[in-house]
Amino acid sequence: MSQPVNLTHRQQQVLWATVRHYIATAEPVGSEALVKEYNLSVSSATIRNAMAVLEKGGLLFQPHTSAGRIPSDSGYRTYVDRLITPSNDLAQQAVHLLNDRLNSDDWSFEALLRGAAQILATVSGYITLITTPQTRTSHLRHIQLVPVDGKRVMLIFVTDSYETQSALIELPLSADFTEIDVELLEHELQILSNFLNSQLRGRAIAELATLDWSELDREFEHYADLLRIILAELTRRSQPPAPTQIVTSGLAEVLRQPEFSELHQVQTIIHLLEEEQHQLVPLIFEHSDSQQPGKRVSVRIGAENPLEPMRTCTLISSTYHKGSVAVGSVGVLGPTRMVYENAIALVEAAADYLSDALS
Repeated sequence: MSQPVNLTHRQQQVLWATVRHYIATAEPVGSEALVKEYNLSVSSATIRNAMAVLEKGGLLFQPHTSAGRIPSDSGYRTYVDRLITPSNDLAQQAVHLLNDRLNSDDWSFEALLRGAAQILATVSGYITLITTPQTRTSHLRHIQLVPVDGKRVMLIFVTDSYETQSALIELPLSADFTEIDVELLEHELQILSNFLNSQLRGRAIAELATLDWSELDREFEHYADLLRIILAELTRRSQPPAPTQIVTSGLAEVLRQPEFSELHQVQTIIHLLEEEQHQLVPLIFEHSDSQQPGKRVSVRIGAENPLEPMRTCTLISSTYHKGSVAVGSVGVLGPTRMVYENAIALVEAAADYLSDALS
C-alpha cells in the first residue's frame, strides 16, 4: 500500500466526502456529485484538482478512464485513521439492544455469543465473527534467570500446569550489569528472580503485558529494560491455543452488497467461514498489545488481510476480557466499502458487553 501523503484541510475534506459518497452509492465519484451533495464551498474545478492530488498519492483511483474515482485501500486507511470518530450514539443503541434482548443471567455463555452475533450482524449488515472464550489460561508458578555469559541470560519459567519453557535473552546494552563478572551477574540475577517471583507468581501470563513497571523500587530501577524484555518474551510464549469455535452470523446480510454479486466471491467467503476457520482465528483473536497503541480495535483493510478471499474485505475486531485477560474476540467482516464509524462502534460495544457478561 502507498505511504500516507500529507494532506491539506481541503484535500482531507474531499477524501472524506469521496469515501462517504462511495460507501453510500457503490458508484465511482465525480466532482459534480461532491459539489451537489456536500457543502465544500469550492468549485468543481477545485475539487477535481484535489481528487487528482489524492489519486497521485494512491488514495483514490479510477476503475475506468471515463469514470469517477473510488477509494483505494490506502484511502480507506487514511479515512479510518485520520478522518472519522466511531459513532457513540450507535454504540449506546447497540448496548441497549444487547441488554434488552439478551439476559446473561439466564443464558449459557455460548447461547449469549450466538444471540450477540445475530444482533450485531443485523445492526451492522456485515458478517459477525465471535470466538468462544479461551478455557485455559496459563498462570506463572516459578521464574528463574540464569547467566549464560556476560551478554546473555536464560529465562526459565514454569506454569501452573508444570509446563517448563526457556528462552535465551540478550542483556540490554543500557543495563548497568553488562560489564560485570559472571559471578556477580549470577548474584544480581538471583535477586531479580526473587523479585519477579514475589511480583508475578500466580498471575495469568497473558496478563503480564498490561503490568506497569514505571514506578519500580529504586533498588530495581536499572533493571527496567531487562524486565520489559522478560515480560515481552513471557507474553509472546503464552499465546493461548486456538479457540475450538467461531460463532458466525450475517452471511445473508452481506450478500446484499454488490461486491458479493458474483458466485465465485460468495463461494470463497463461505469456504473460509466453514472450512478454514483455523486460518481466521489468529486474525480475529488479537491481543490488545498487538494492536495500534491507544486503539481498542484492530482494522484490517483489503490487502492488509493475509488470506486471499479477504483481500476485497475489511475485518474489524476487538477482544473481550475476563478481568484484565483477553479470552476471546468480536469481529465484523464486510466489503472495504464499509461504514467504518458504525462498524468500529458496534464491535467495541459488543466486546464491552461480553466482557461484562463474562465477569
